[in-house]
Amino acid sequence: MTPQERHALEALHDGDENFPQPETDDVYDVTSILDGSKSIDFSHGGGELRDLARDLFNDMKNIEDEGWQKRRMDYRTRRDCARHRTDAFAREMPELVRAYLEWSAKSTGKFCSETGRCRNTRPSTDSNDGQVQLYVLGIFCGLAHAESCPILHIKTEDFSVSSALVRQGVVPCAPLRPHTAVMIDALELYRVARNRSPHLSIQAFVKTISDLQGVQYRPYLTRLFSIALDVYLQMRLVVNDLVLKVLRRDAPDWRLQNSCPACTYTLKDEPDLKFKLLFAMDGNDSLKRISRAAIGSYESTAKDIGERFVGDDRYLSRSFVDQFGVGGSDASLTEPTADNDNPCAGRWKNMKEDVTSRMWGIFDEAGIFMAICRHGFSLVIADIVQSGEQAKYPLAVVSKLLDMFGDNLAGGYDIGCKFGATLNRSVVGPRAQALNYTSLVPAFHGYAHRRLCQLRFLARYVDGLGLEDLEGCERTFSKTNGLASAVRYASAFHRCQAIAGYVAHNDEYKVYQNLTTMILNNYKQAIRIIQEGKNALPRLMDELGITDVSVFSSWLLEEKEYLTARSREPEEETLQMEYWQKLVNLDASRKHLSDLAWTMATPSSASTSSFETMRRHAMENFEKDLKMAQELEIKLGITKRWVPEDEEWQTAGRLVANRKYQHCLDQLESLVVARIFELSKMNQAGTGYKLRKHIAKALKARSAAIRTALDRFNTAARACSPPRHQLTFEEVVEYTFLADFDLLRNSTREDISQRPWASPAARVAMDQYFKVCRAEEEIKRLNVEIRRIITYLRDEDRYMEACIAQLQVSHPTLAYQVQVHYNVRARFTNHHLRLLTEIAHLRGFTGTTVAGESTKTNPGDSAGEPATVIPSASSIAAVPTFPPAVSHSGDDSSDLDEPDADDDEYGDDSSALTLQEIIRISSDGYGVQE
Repeated sequence: MTPQERHALEALHDGDENFPQPETDDVYDVTSILDGSKSIDFSHGGGELRDLARDLFNDMKNIEDEGWQKRRMDYRTRRDCARHRTDAFAREMPELVRAYLEWSAKSTGKFCSETGRCRNTRPSTDSNDGQVQLYVLGIFCGLAHAESCPILHIKTEDFSVSSALVRQGVVPCAPLRPHTAVMIDALELYRVARNRSPHLSIQAFVKTISDLQGVQYRPYLTRLFSIALDVYLQMRLVVNDLVLKVLRRDAPDWRLQNSCPACTYTLKDEPDLKFKLLFAMDGNDSLKRISRAAIGSYESTAKDIGERFVGDDRYLSRSFVDQFGVGGSDASLTEPTADNDNPCAGRWKNMKEDVTSRMWGIFDEAGIFMAICRHGFSLVIADIVQSGEQAKYPLAVVSKLLDMFGDNLAGGYDIGCKFGATLNRSVVGPRAQALNYTSLVPAFHGYAHRRLCQLRFLARYVDGLGLEDLEGCERTFSKTNGLASAVRYASAFHRCQAIAGYVAHNDEYKVYQNLTTMILNNYKQAIRIIQEGKNALPRLMDELGITDVSVFSSWLLEEKEYLTARSREPEEETLQMEYWQKLVNLDASRKHLSDLAWTMATPSSASTSSFETMRRHAMENFEKDLKMAQELEIKLGITKRWVPEDEEWQTAGRLVANRKYQHCLDQLESLVVARIFELSKMNQAGTGYKLRKHIAKALKARSAAIRTALDRFNTAARACSPPRHQLTFEEVVEYTFLADFDLLRNSTREDISQRPWASPAARVAMDQYFKVCRAEEEIKRLNVEIRRIITYLRDEDRYMEACIAQLQVSHPTLAYQVQVHYNVRARFTNHHLRLLTEIAHLRGFTGTTVAGESTKTNPGDSAGEPATVIPSASSIAAVPTFPPAVSHSGDDSSDLDEPDADDDEYGDDSSALTLQEIIRISSDGYGVQE
């Protein structure tokens, strides 16, 4: 065929007047209808608008499948896609929650590997029902081939595709046109597994699923799983808020006021305790987060995004914390402070304001500051933001707890000695003093403080504290450190989500389970200490010739007065030692100048110039030392300059020798302290091989440094008058109780070996006596806590069972959720009762296991009147869900989800949303086949 003939034949198709056309009365021009240029004739039977929407959906699907139209350019950023997806999920969240409640109440949703369908998915019998074919990611049932993808049904009562999928036990990875979904069972398994092992990442979990299914792992599945996990956790958050509202436990700070049954569930007619609540607080810098600006991304500007939308009231907002900082309302923190009341000034890093005010610019959040009760339940958390462990964080914690619990609180802080002074001069100080707040030092950190600080703040010497060591934060941080790798590069939202989720799970599943175990162990320990004290203390008192135990308290007071009087050198002695040192320097500079005056220089010009320079420098040093000596003579009123033969010279020289002795002792003590901490870390669980090798090398170098410092110390000890006791290396490495160093330090002015409280036997007896006192106080507190727990278990069972019975009639789906909420703690009831029975049979038990009457009878309390509140249909929508999308650059809602796997996975969500609204309005709930 020639080209002319071919063109002639093609020309025949340009016109269609000679060909029959189909009837167009019932065919709608979609474009003309959507832009309003053509109207639709509605029949009495209806359904035209639904058919139009279905036709448009099918056209869009054909465009994707056939690929006959060139793909448009998408200029949206990943941030825009995430924001649109987040907004769409937020609008659908009320319906997703309703679908989740229905699915959860049916206790179905398990995937059947034989049929490839969800077990609660029944074959469609309604011609109006739609179907959707998805890739479903499950634990043992994920399908990778399009021809075998499971078909899930869209029922006529479904609000949207996403809610239809959730009702069948899967969570979509896109809100409007999903191609992939994740089974709720898989999401729940990962949530629980990550809370049990924070090291488990999403990538590792998805790879595990791929291995179990025998398919190749694909990286985009990790991103899709993260999106589905965010949606699932948000649904659980809304459901939890609904449960608390039903139980009338949604009041602000209700969780904080009822966090620990042993601490907060007070009873009528129970013995008064000196401290109503014992808690520990401390900072941890493991949970840092890299700033997005530091890695070339957008600058972080949205504050409190994590705290507001993770649904956890443990977090203190940044605005609340900042009001206690230097830039806030507390201007007293900017005033210079004297360290007269702080014997440990400069001894700890977080006591130095120039250190705590700085942090590497690469980190946005530099860690967390946390407070927990003595049993381990978390109270409050605050993010340490672009700084070190500043005073505003403990001040905010104390202020919050004073507002919630009132008077007679005691808080342990590793620098409690310094913080006590800071608290008194802050805006919280007057209220803290009026409410009788006590600042303490934990036991482990306390032995690294000065002896004078120990006598004031150490747990062993504080009346009413019992055997509590106030080191609960360290035990909690040893668990939360596992989150470090997961939150280091996370968004602000995901970081708070991970921390809040793990801490909440730890409270309910670990701390609550071990509550009675801790009480049992403490009771056994207290009984053992009392028994040992009854056997050893009388014998020690006989050896010391003591008949009254009150002498131990007087010894402690005498030691405190002695160390206080000698905590600082007298000003006159300081000036005399400085004058003596200047005279020594003056004599040395005079001698050096005299030697240069008698030195013969060579005739070369270069050497002569160098000699003149040296002589000029020597003259300047001599004049400088002479001027300083003259100024000190005026201050001290000295009319005749001292010479080595004078008595004043020799006395001042001995004082200088004692000062050098103390400086050498300080250096030796610091090396020993570092050695003790390194030894404890070397055998600590979780310490990696490389870190252990590094510590081993450091210990080897530290031992050499200790030997060098010991030689200097013994040299200084020999120079003292009279010579001081010299130490051997074996004695130094055994100095784990640092009070011995303080005795050496303060023995330079007088011999304290004759003091009754300074002898080793007296100190052993004194420690044994105070341990017995604390053990008796511990038993008193434990007896109160045991009765509180028994009463709580009884009241909580009655209250929850009554609420569930009320809901079974009016709202069965919520009744099931309340049952799940109740079972979190109810599963441990038999465990607690068994251990409480074991405590009651201990030899030496002095309490009672009879339940009492609680003072908490407000609505929602365990001892209150059971009366549930059925939420309205609109209450779900009122619960905050995802953060609102914003258009400015910042760390906002785009951080709620991970990057999209494929552009085709989500498409144009705004257009799809419009179509979905048309479907819902036109069909009144009828599903659409996609």
